[in-house]
Amino acid sequence: MSYRIAADAVLLLHLAFILFVMLGGLLVLKWPRLAWLHLPAVVWGATVEFLHLVCPLTPLENRLRLAAGGQGYSGGFIEHYLVPVIYPAGLTPGIQLWLGAVVLLINLVPYCLLAKRSMMRR
Repeated sequence: MSYRIAADAVLLLHLAFILFVMLGGLLVLKWPRLAWLHLPAVVWGATVEFLHLVCPLTPLENRLRLAAGGQGYSGGFIEHYLVPVIYPAGLTPGIQLWLGAVVLLINLVPYCLLAKRSMMRR
């Protein structure tokens, strides 16, 4: 039972990280110092998509699920949990490139606003 709880905790951490990567720029507008955490997270998230890497949280979750007597899954977190909802046909390298670009574009807007705000103060 504890392995299953740990696997679910890793799943929630993974989801929280993805949400932070995607929407953390909005938090940076409120708390600019958060950029020191958010920018590396964005770089990591975009790199995983552009280079078709597997996030280390995915194999960790799979190992915990197997240790709990359940089944793991192949592919990455996004492929297993999000793509069936968003892209039922499956994750392709082209879609991954688009996802990486979306990560960068979504976060470009808040950082541009932050830069503009900073310049106006000077």
